Amino acid sequence: MRPLPQPERRSLTLAPVLHALGDPVRLELVRRAWGNPESTCSALADGLDVPVSTLSNHLRILREAGLISMTVDGRHRRVRLRADDLSDRFPGLLDPILRLTAADSPDNG
Repeated sequence: MRPLPQPERRSLTLAPVLHALGDPVRLELVRRAWGNPESTCSALADGLDVPVSTLSNHLRILREAGLISMTVDGRHRRVRLRADDLSDRFPGLLDPILRLTAADSPDNG
């Protein structure tokens, strides 16, 4: 598997992370990546009413902000939430966001 470019842990900064989390679709993708480690892009997008080109852009923004890592696995791209890296750089940031997001999810409504 070939990893796609992403920022190193030490270069993660808060502004791009918060910007990436500021979109409801990206927030839902992060929540799904948290609940489904090593999922594929198509599995994360299942049920979302988002065009493929828009989904690709959302995933790029999440990857460039350092929220997710992506690896190419044949014809698929595997997505993993960088929870350890984010917790190391921004202790306590991710847990409340994921808890609130999960509570607001249509799956829990």
